[in-house]
Order: sequence, then C-alpha cells, then structure tokens
Amino acid sequence: MSNAWKIYMLAVVSFLVGTSEYIIAGILDKVAIDIGVSVSAAGQLITVFSLAYAFGTPILMALTARMERRKLLLYALGLFAIGNGAALALPGFEYLIASRIVLAISTGVFVVTALTVASKLAAPEKQGSAIATLVMGFSTSLIVGVPIGRVVASMYDWKLIFGGIGLLGIVAMVAIAFTIPRTDGEEPVPLRDQLALLKQPNIIIALLVTFFWIGGYAIAYTYISPFLLTVTGMSEQGVSASLFAFGIASLLGSKLGGFGTDKWGVPRTLIGGMLLHAAALVVLSLCAKSPAAMIPLLMIWAFSAWSSGPTQQYYLITLAPAASGIMLSLNTSVLQLAMAAGAGIGGVVVEQSSLSSITWIGAAGVAVAAGTAAVSFRLSRSRSQSDIHAAERRRLRKASA
Repeated sequence: MSNAWKIYMLAVVSFLVGTSEYIIAGILDKVAIDIGVSVSAAGQLITVFSLAYAFGTPILMALTARMERRKLLLYALGLFAIGNGAALALPGFEYLIASRIVLAISTGVFVVTALTVASKLAAPEKQGSAIATLVMGFSTSLIVGVPIGRVVASMYDWKLIFGGIGLLGIVAMVAIAFTIPRTDGEEPVPLRDQLALLKQPNIIIALLVTFFWIGGYAIAYTYISPFLLTVTGMSEQGVSASLFAFGIASLLGSKLGGFGTDKWGVPRTLIGGMLLHAAALVVLSLCAKSPAAMIPLLMIWAFSAWSSGPTQQYYLITLAPAASGIMLSLNTSVLQLAMAAGAGIGGVVVEQSSLSSITWIGAAGVAVAAGTAAVSFRLSRSRSQSDIHAAERRRLRKASA
C-alpha cells in the first residue's frame, strides 16, 4: 500500500510524456501555418517521432539494461525536458524535427523503464494492476492532454504547450529523485533472441495485424484536426470538443476490449472491433460534411479502434507465453512503425488527392487488418491441432515402449 502513490505518480508522469507524443495531431494545422509548411509536411513530424521511437527505444534499452532504474528515469526526463525546450526556443521545421526525435527516444525509454519500476514497486499479486495503471496514465493523455493542448494553441502560441510540458518534466525529475527508490538494472536480452521470434510465420502474421490496424488508424487520425476544420467546417470549439469526446470513447473502448477478450474470446472481439472500426471510417467519409454527425461518429471510431488494443496484446502473449516481454516490445516497435507509415501515407494522400480521402484509405487498412487477423487465428488453430497430434503420438510411442 505504501508504494501505491509512487505508482500513481509514475502514471501522472506517463500522462505528461504521452501528451508530448499525441499533441501534434491535435494542433497539426496550427504548426503547419506557423512554420510555413503544408499540412502533409507537418504530418511527417509524427512519422519521424514514431520511427525514432520504434528503432531508438529497443537499442537504448539494450545499451542501458544494467543501469540503475531511477537514474535512467531521470536521464530520460532530462532529455525529455531538453526536447521540449528545443521545440519552444528553436525556430524552423528542421529544429522541430530534431526535437521530435529527442522526445521520441526519451519518451520510449521513460515508458519502458517506468513499467519495469512500477511492477517492482507493486506486490507480486498486484503487478498487473500496476502496469495497467501506468498504461492508463499514458492513454489518458489522448483523452485530456490533446484537447487541452488544442484549446491552449487556439488562445496562445502552440509552442507554449511544449514549454509548459518541459517545465513539468523538470518538476517530475525532482519528484522521482526524492520518491522512487533505487532499483537495479537487468541482464540485457540479446537482440538475436528478440528477433528469433520473427522466424515464426504465425508471429509475423500476428504482428502484421498490429501494423495494418494502427496504420489505417494513423492515416486518418494524424490529419483529423485539419479534416474537421476544412472538410466538415467545424469551429475551433467544435474541434476541441470532438477531440475530447474521441479521447473518452478511446478509454471506454480499451475497457470493453479487455472485457470482450474474457467474455467472447480473442477472435470475435478483435475481428468484430476491427470491422466496426473500418465501418466507422467509411461512415465518417460519407458524413464528412455534417458537423452534427461528427462527434457521435468520432466516438464510435475511437471506441472500436481502441477496443483492439488489449485484445491484440493478449493474443500476442498467448503465441509466445515464455517470451511475453519480448513479444510486447516487438509489438510496440511495430505499432510505432505503423504510426510512421500511416502518417506518411496520409501525407501523400492529402498532397496528391484530398483531405476527405484519408478516412477511405484508413478504412481499407483496417479492413486488411481484420482479414489478416482471420488468417492468423486459422494458422494458430492449425498449429495447436498439430501440437496436440504430435503430443498424442509421443504419448502412444511411450505407452507402446
């Protein structure tokens, strides 16, 4: 019980670093206008962030595996404050890209390390809850951080958001320095061991589900603020309210995903959620010019999109129970690569076609994810039956001997 508040404090800091990741999608149009680039070019700030997160985090975590965990948290937050300070103080698109790279690496290292520390602070029977609390803190940034950032950017300079986040990062460093106990590092997992799982076709196909699902989601979400402003014709207040409603629905969707996995099983929950996700994006396309329809449709989209998160993570763990940590790490990297690909493809669509096309292309990506999930489940069932038959043959051989 004495460590519970420390875990909640780590969750609050996770909310802070999560806000720095997600906020760009909420203010993309303002960033583009201010720095003098197109909306599609500004969208590549999300691509750069995701690529740096996907490739940088596993490498840095391997290099710092033996480092004492509190020290690593402090280093990560120090780098995080520097990244936000650069976004505030340095002019030009190039410096903003550099700051996104710094923020991506520091965010990735902090989140992974905080998850490890939280699990060690919790009692053995409460480790799952501790991890869920941190994930909830990170996810809440989508619900609260992004719409608040939109409001601040509407009233003041958008750069002040990063200045404020940077200052709060320094406050978080002080809090962690005085409250989080020293925690020893761990033996690094060799990269070859992490990549060995990718030799299994069923795992590759399961990770492709994450790629197409998040890629389709990111194509639309990256450009959602310009979409609502220009295609739907919403006001600033309407966009902020829509983002807030989107965040609340995403949280409810995550809750339902966990419930559905236990109640209805992984295949029904995952494929059903993805089909609803794709349908919601199609209906968004058809009703794009109706401001009255937008908030309920955005909530259905967010609800269905985020219902797949806990289900997909659980499914990946069942494919390799003895390497659950590596599986979740691989899934995180694939997720960030998908965010990068989605933002990049969305930028091409906006540049070459139109903003109104992003929801159609996003729906196609999610539909591919649903189909890939069906193939993955069929392959897993076949593999399980083969394992059962092999075990039965071994048993009969032993009995006859």
